[in-house]
Amino acid sequence: MRLLSISFIFFLSVLLVKPQAPTNLTTDLLEHTDRVFLDGYLTTMSLSDIDSAIEHYQIAAVRSAQPCFGWVVNSKMPNALQVAYRLEVASSKEILEAGRADVWTSGTVASENSVAVEYKGAPLQPSKVYFWRVKTWDNHGNESPFSVIKPFMTASELDGKTTQYPLQITDEYPVDINKTGNQNTFIDFGKAAFGRLKLTLASENGEDTITIRLGERSKDGLIDRNPGGYIRYTEYKLPLMAGIHSYTIKFRPDERNTSKKKNESNTDPVYMPDYIGEVYPFRYCEIDNYSYPLTGKSVMRQSVHYPFNDMAAYFHSSDSVLNQVWELCRYSIKATSFMGTYIDGDRERIAYEADALINQLGHYAVDREYTMARHTHEYLLYTPTWPTEWSLQSVLMSWYDYMYTGNKASLERYYNDLKAKTLMALKEDNGLISTKTGKLTEEFNKSIHFKGKSIRDIVDWPQSGIIGDEKENPGEADGYVLTDYNTVVNAFHYEAVRVMGMIAGVLGHKADLEYCAAEAQQIKKQFNQLLFDPKKGYYKDGIDTDHSSLHANMFPMAFNMVPDKNVTQVADFIKSRKMACSVYGSQFLLDAMYNAHAAEHALQLLTSTKERSWYNMIRAGSTITLEAWDDKYKPNLDWNHAWGAAPANLIPRKLMGIEPIEPGFKKIRIKPQPAHLREASIKVPSIRGDVIVSFVNNLQERFLMDVRIPANMEAEVWLPYITKGYRLEVDGLKQKGESVNGFVKVNIGSGKHTLVILGATSRQ
Repeated sequence: MRLLSISFIFFLSVLLVKPQAPTNLTTDLLEHTDRVFLDGYLTTMSLSDIDSAIEHYQIAAVRSAQPCFGWVVNSKMPNALQVAYRLEVASSKEILEAGRADVWTSGTVASENSVAVEYKGAPLQPSKVYFWRVKTWDNHGNESPFSVIKPFMTASELDGKTTQYPLQITDEYPVDINKTGNQNTFIDFGKAAFGRLKLTLASENGEDTITIRLGERSKDGLIDRNPGGYIRYTEYKLPLMAGIHSYTIKFRPDERNTSKKKNESNTDPVYMPDYIGEVYPFRYCEIDNYSYPLTGKSVMRQSVHYPFNDMAAYFHSSDSVLNQVWELCRYSIKATSFMGTYIDGDRERIAYEADALINQLGHYAVDREYTMARHTHEYLLYTPTWPTEWSLQSVLMSWYDYMYTGNKASLERYYNDLKAKTLMALKEDNGLISTKTGKLTEEFNKSIHFKGKSIRDIVDWPQSGIIGDEKENPGEADGYVLTDYNTVVNAFHYEAVRVMGMIAGVLGHKADLEYCAAEAQQIKKQFNQLLFDPKKGYYKDGIDTDHSSLHANMFPMAFNMVPDKNVTQVADFIKSRKMACSVYGSQFLLDAMYNAHAAEHALQLLTSTKERSWYNMIRAGSTITLEAWDDKYKPNLDWNHAWGAAPANLIPRKLMGIEPIEPGFKKIRIKPQPAHLREASIKVPSIRGDVIVSFVNNLQERFLMDVRIPANMEAEVWLPYITKGYRLEVDGLKQKGESVNGFVKVNIGSGKHTLVILGATSRQ
């Protein structure tokens, strides 16, 4: 009788739940296709008003005649999956509201796909506004209402390239204004940003000339006039007019990052668009020779960035240092997006693959935004840089793009370019690749679109420097000995070939799939035979050296190349080297540690307060991640380099363990590795909606985790194994789970769930 009543109540609740419409509609990965910008500012203008506009407006114009659509499925029912959809496209909003679709209708399609639905109507026309909407059906028999109607405009040239948003300006006011003298005022905006400066000032007779100073670093209550390296400082003279007027500071272009120039890659810097103009990175402002009081509204910074949702993600834990590191890195992703392309900071403003990979993963973790990463990756395919390993990273970037978006358009368009980026043309008879055996021909350079003289192995950067805290070798490569066949390069080569095989499988290229799978297996075999030192129990730097560095071991571990029997010894060696790598290398060091389940060491590195730590960047006074751990390790470093922001992705991907295991977040893995961390909570945006996870970790007694999975997503949850006598409960019910390598694995569907692992003592 009780079971009957519970079933009846559940049945009644299903009937009373009102189906929800899809939201967050995207066209070619862009959600805000309906927004019109005016020189960096959002406006009230609609796409339909554009023909009558006299202003110089900007929009995210879709560049494909056959775009892909996406949406977030919403349901209050547990374990909800989309089973069908109906998508309609029309030439006007009114036509759709009348129940017609004069451009295209999908009909009712039985499909779970909600992230990359291809438009299959007649090719869209250039410079035209279209309107669309969608409705869904779920596995509980619910039919949703139609979504809101979303407009988008096509570009004047439908070339199929990735569409981007215009850059956006956010007006920001000081957090502190301090008068340091009769006519001197020190102004702090709280955080550094790339932007412009606008002042509203008074002059009685128009005979005053003030001095304006801007910089990233402070010293003794003023801006540091000689900050060193490429840490920014500048000053301007401004003659005032009589009365009260507003002034904009026109920044001088910097020859180092705004002019065409020759470098090892023979690439030009990325340029600011005309509608924004030149910007400058600064946190502090000083105004000299001005006697009137300055208020918060007298000084405004117009910060420039790619459109960014500051509330898309959050993280908080019981460790205050970890929280500060997360915020430093999260903000760094936003602040360094000021060009719409991932670049290397303000010194060169050149896109590099190594920067872009870390930027890409960080951006995915802190905002539901995918077009900047895709644009940068595609740009780099044709403007590659000189390091061997970094060309190989293009293949990895393409795969991350697919896994996080579920959209294979970029894979299809650039498939042959990606094949060349595996660098199989450099393969030798021993199965490894080398840049020292005469194969760097003009034909090879052309195949990978390289315009410089020659690529070469990099390992880490800078390769020279001083000896310092936690390392006994100069530079950031832990004394790595470069040979003809280098371990780091071939680890990247293995991973690129392995991933290329998966790409071939996605696109239905069976022969390439089989070829790459066989090659990857052979590379891994030869790698371990030729580069692993059985006497030491870990890897050496190359075939012709006995030296073993951190890098020669962390990269194979990061790419899961280490045989199970050798994992412990290799991990122990990695741990012995501490942080003997750069801020770039730390991405792969932490990936390696979490892959080896060395979570305690990984957490110690993330929360370290030593000189070679993210906390040291905060202690130095920066609010954007640095190019190096400290000034002394790279004398020409800058203070606005997002390749130092690896924890933005490492915390959600590895510590909290949230990663897609099926394309477009169809299925995710949640595999937290908390080590001694007592509590943590996180929100991670995804193409299908927000994933929310929190845990309370009572070490060997009890591990409790709350998760919220969006509709149309499934999860594979791995809970830390406590003791042999553990008990697993999911939503209050005992579950068996599956014990795997020190974790208990269980599958769950969408909705809110509570999972608990209880140790034997906690159940007594």
